[in-house]
Amino acid sequence: MDNLPALSDGLYLDITDFAHSTPHWFQQLAEVWTELGLLLFGVLFAAGWWRARRGSGDAMALALLAPLATAFGYVVSEGLKSLVDEERPCRAVAGAPASLVACPPHGDWSFPSNHSAIAGAAAVALALSWRGIVWLTAPMALLMAFSRVFVGVHYPHDVTVGLLLGGAVAFVVVKAAKRPVRSVVEAARSSRNGAVVWCVGRGLPAHASARPAGVRHGAY
Repeated sequence: MDNLPALSDGLYLDITDFAHSTPHWFQQLAEVWTELGLLLFGVLFAAGWWRARRGSGDAMALALLAPLATAFGYVVSEGLKSLVDEERPCRAVAGAPASLVACPPHGDWSFPSNHSAIAGAAAVALALSWRGIVWLTAPMALLMAFSRVFVGVHYPHDVTVGLLLGGAVAFVVVKAAKRPVRSVVEAARSSRNGAVVWCVGRGLPAHASARPAGVRHGAY
């Protein structure tokens, strides 16, 4: 892994030099986005859960799995980070301009980027649970990853691997856990505990899930 930072040094310097050439307001926007983006993913998790309360058991299972799969993406990324021990570019790259945000302390390793892993995992998990939202979550994840290089705290290969790793872990977790979580959701929806039912929703109304025999979807 020691040669990876060297391969990214040139691109890192190009991006950070560009960052310092941008207006101050744009730099501040990047500094805010590098953290705010994670909060916006959290808002989307909540919105996805809320809209799934009147959806099928599959829909609620996927909505519940989205933040869980994202958490798994972070855990795997953090585990890999502790094995690689790559120094941050804001400390290791000779001649690099000062990072726009405080350079993390020694021991807070660079590879892979946890922010990017979380963003990649969230983008994939939300896309699996909410049709069409990938057109929002994918650009959000890419901007989150780029912002980590832009502010100077990660190499390009850190964020690339973080995105791919987080997305792959989220995909595997969602696909593997969908069926058992759906069973839990269906059991919870038949519970007599009002709080439990409120959390998972009541699902589709009976008239929406039951169709007369021989009547096709969309035929009236």
